[in-house]
Amino acid sequence: MHDFTSHIRWTGNRGDGNARYEGYDRRWQLCSPGKPVLDCSNDPLLGGDPPLYNPEDLLITALSSCHMMWFLHLSFNAGIVVMGYEDHPIGHGESAPSGAGRFVAATLRPQITLAPGMDAQAADAVHDQIHDVCFIARSVNFPVRIAAQYDFAEI
Repeated sequence: MHDFTSHIRWTGNRGDGNARYEGYDRRWQLCSPGKPVLDCSNDPLLGGDPPLYNPEDLLITALSSCHMMWFLHLSFNAGIVVMGYEDHPIGHGESAPSGAGRFVAATLRPQITLAPGMDAQAADAVHDQIHDVCFIARSVNFPVRIAAQYDFAEI
C-alpha cells in the first residue's frame, strides 16, 4: 500500500468567509511541506482566476506526467533513446445543467524527439503498455487517448 499526502489551504477569505456567494475568492494554495507553494484557483467557468492552475489542470497534468515518466522508463527498457518529450494534453469535459462536471475523455499529445536511428513504431508500441502500469491512468474512469508525434534529433 502507498499513502500520498498533500496540503491545501483556502486563501480566498475576504473577511467574511463564505457568508455570501460573491463575497469570497475561489483561490487556494497547494503548500505541501518541503515543496514550493503553488497558487491555484477554481476553473474560470466557476469564478476562478484564469492565470492560476485549477483542479482540472492539475488532474490532466498528473495524467500526462505519469504517462511521460512511464514512457521514458519503458522506452529505456526497450532500447529506445528519447532525446526530448513535451506534451500538450487536453481533457474533454462536460457539465450538467446542475453545474456538476466530469471528464469524459483525455487526449495526450506528446511530441517526442527520438535519437537518430530509433524506430517510431516501436515507440508507439510503448504507449500501449502504459495504461496498464501508470498509477494515474489506472485510477481515472474515462478513456485516455494517445496522439503522439515523433521527430528525430539531428546528429
